Amino acid sequence: MAGTGPGARAEVDAVVVGAGPNGLTAAVTLARAGLAVHVYEAEATVGGGARTAELTLPGFHHDVCSAVHPLGAGSPAFRELGLEEHGLTWVEPPLPLAHPFPDGSAAVLARSAEETAASLVGGAAPGGAARDRAAYLRLVRPFLGRWWDALAPDVLRAPLAGPPRHPLLLARFGLRAAAPAALLARVFRGERARGLLAGLAAHVIAPLGSPATGGVALLFALAAHDVGWPFPRGGSQAVSDALAARLRALGGRIETGHPVASLAELPPARAYLLDVMPEDLAALAGDRLPERFAAGLRRYAHGPGVFKIDYALSGPVPWRAGECARAGTVHLGPTIGEIGAALRAVYRGEAPAVPFLIAAQPSLFDGTRAPDGRHVLWVYGHVPNGWRGDLTGAIERQIERFAPGFGERVLARAAAGPAEIESRDRNNAGGDIAAGRCDRLRLLVRPRPAIVPYATPDRSVYLCSSATPPGPGVHGMCGYHAARTALRRVFGITSGE
Repeated sequence: MAGTGPGARAEVDAVVVGAGPNGLTAAVTLARAGLAVHVYEAEATVGGGARTAELTLPGFHHDVCSAVHPLGAGSPAFRELGLEEHGLTWVEPPLPLAHPFPDGSAAVLARSAEETAASLVGGAAPGGAARDRAAYLRLVRPFLGRWWDALAPDVLRAPLAGPPRHPLLLARFGLRAAAPAALLARVFRGERARGLLAGLAAHVIAPLGSPATGGVALLFALAAHDVGWPFPRGGSQAVSDALAARLRALGGRIETGHPVASLAELPPARAYLLDVMPEDLAALAGDRLPERFAAGLRRYAHGPGVFKIDYALSGPVPWRAGECARAGTVHLGPTIGEIGAALRAVYRGEAPAVPFLIAAQPSLFDGTRAPDGRHVLWVYGHVPNGWRGDLTGAIERQIERFAPGFGERVLARAAAGPAEIESRDRNNAGGDIAAGRCDRLRLLVRPRPAIVPYATPDRSVYLCSSATPPGPGVHGMCGYHAARTALRRVFGITSGE
C-alpha cells in the first residue's frame, strides 16, 4: 500500500476513523465541501454509542448506549445536515422528564416552563412554594424561545471561534452556567426543585460542587422547554443510519468491520479525523506526533463508569407517580442530598449503596420498540471507572421504591458493567460514557488546554470525538467543529456547501 508521507499522492481527500455520531458528522461535513471521504469502523454496524440492538429477547429493541437526545433534535450540526430527509423522525413524549418522590408525587420538566415551575411547589419550607416557582421562572425566562436559534450555536461552538452571535445573551447565560449545581440550587427552598436541578446536573457524572454543573442543569432544562427531550423513532440507530445515508448520498464510503491499529494501514489522504479517545489517537498516530504531546494524550483522565440494565417487560413500569407514565425519561433519586452522595461515592472509588438512576422508557411512545403490549426499559447508575461488581440488586431496589411490583413484569434483563460497556464501544473506556472526567473544568477544557483542541502537531491529524468541546452527547458538534477546522487548515475552505 502506498505510504502516507508528505510526498505521497492522496487516494482520498480525507479519512475518518470511527463511525459514531461525531465521526459520521465530520465525514458528512467534509463531503458537503466536495471532498472524497472514506470512513473506517471496527464494528459490524455504524453508530458507536448510538446503536440499537435486540439485547434481551427477539422483538425487543434496546439502545446500546445513548437513548434520549436533549441536544440532538436542536443540534446546529444535525439541523444543517438535513437528516430528516434520510429517515430520521423524532418522537416527543408528553413530558420530557419526571422526577418522582417516595410519597407518589413528582416534579416534572415539561415543555412549558410554567408547568415545570408549578410542579415544584410541594415540599418547600413555609412560604417557599411560591418562591420556588418564581425562582425557577426567573432562572429560565431570559432564554425561553431563544435557546436553539440564538444561544445554542454560541454555547455549542468551537472554542475561540470568533465573536459570539449574541454576546449579551451568552454572557447572561454564562453568569448562571458557571455556577456549581450545589450553589445554583440555593435559589430554591424546597427539595422538589433542588432534587430536579441536581438530577439534571448529574448527567455529566461530576460532583455537584464542580464548576459549570449548574450550567449543565440549565442547558437541559432549556432544551426541554424549546425542543423537548425527544428520541429517534426506532432507536438511536436511526440517527447513525441517517448520517450514514447522508454521507453515501454525497459519494462518501463507509467500511464497517475494519478495525484500524495505525494510520500507516490507511490509504494516503490529506486529512485524518479520528473519532477515538485521546490515548487511542496517540497509538494510531505513532511517531507522527511528538512524544511529549503523545504522552499527554496517554494521560487523559477518564471519569466514572456506568452500570446499565436493559429490560424486556410484560407491561409498562407500574410507577406510583402518574406523571412518570407520561415521561420519556425518569430520574430516580429524589433529593439533592441523595444524588450528591451517590456522585461523591463514585469519585471515592465506591459503588453507591443507593444509586441515582436515569431511566428511559421509549416503548410507551414508540410502538416499534417492543411486541404489542410489551415494553423496554433502559436504566443506568454510576459506578467507579472499571468497577467489576454487580449493581443489579441496588438498581432494582431503587426502581421498586418508586414502582412497587416492577420485578413481576421483568421478562428478561441484560446487565452491562463497565467492561461490557467498553466492549460495545471502545470510546467508553472503563464504562465512561462521558468521554472523560467532567469535574472541575474538565468538561470545558478537553482533551488538554489548547487554542484549537481538535488539532495536533501533525497538520493532517485531528481528533473529532466527544473528548473535545462541547463534550458528550449525541449532537455531532465535536465532529462538525473538527471537520471545519480541517477544512480551513488543510483545504483552505472556510464556507460550507
